[in-house]
Amino acid sequence: MHRRTSAATVCLYAALALGTLVMLVPLAWMLLTSLKTYPEILRNPPDWLPAAPQWQNYRTVWEGFAYYRYFLNSLFVAVMVIAGTVLTCCPAAYAFAYYEVRHKELIFGALLCTLMLPAQVTVIPLFKAFSALHWVNTYLPLIVPAWLGGNVFGIFLLRQFFRTIPPSFIEAARLDGASEWTILWRLVVPMSLPAVLTVVIFTFLWSWNDLFNPLVYLQSEELCTLPVGLLYFIARAEQLTGGSLGQTPWHLVMTLATIMVLPVVGLFAVFQRYFVEGVAASGVKG
Repeated sequence: MHRRTSAATVCLYAALALGTLVMLVPLAWMLLTSLKTYPEILRNPPDWLPAAPQWQNYRTVWEGFAYYRYFLNSLFVAVMVIAGTVLTCCPAAYAFAYYEVRHKELIFGALLCTLMLPAQVTVIPLFKAFSALHWVNTYLPLIVPAWLGGNVFGIFLLRQFFRTIPPSFIEAARLDGASEWTILWRLVVPMSLPAVLTVVIFTFLWSWNDLFNPLVYLQSEELCTLPVGLLYFIARAEQLTGGSLGQTPWHLVMTLATIMVLPVVGLFAVFQRYFVEGVAASGVKG
């Protein structure tokens, strides 16, 4: 029995190591490509390692691309979306977890059904509505839905975690005279910090990497976020090389992509323990 358990553990770790390697290969290729010259990326078969690391690619991109402006735009949108998501998803999840009302499960199921709607299905009516409100070419179409409880996945994830908290804690707080808002923000949310941080990370990733919505609603280059700015960079990248390539300089594109990924990697590295705990615990109780 012990040998069988050891063999199963070895196989499990081997499978996890293989999966990790598969996930890291694209990131490693992006990083190594960012350190190559243009002729090196055209070689067939390709070389994994650059002959001489071209660190000046980062300087070329940094000086020829308005990174600060796009970075601050993306950061502003991400922070506002995160704030709206937390402030609206927590009360909604609390209500679904602890309030007993008629047809609660039916309402919750209907809410989850909205996750099945692709964004492309609703983009035309939403664009017409935002256009009528004169919100096009502003950040409002990107931010306001988060402040109206638009993150259904966040509500679902928090609700699942909230239900793991013993109801006796909630009842004891009510008997002590605590209001529902006090119970939510001073008891439930602090006890559910891993789940809340998981929602924050997911929301940040979605907002930071979102290309579709900024491309639809933002028309001024000064308002563009990083993903849209990357498209502008690709369109103008030949100017950074003197127009001598005749094609897109993908080594510089990969350089910018590497810079864009760094905040995401840093955020996950700081909060990975809470992220894993929140994802694991949110599925304990349905």
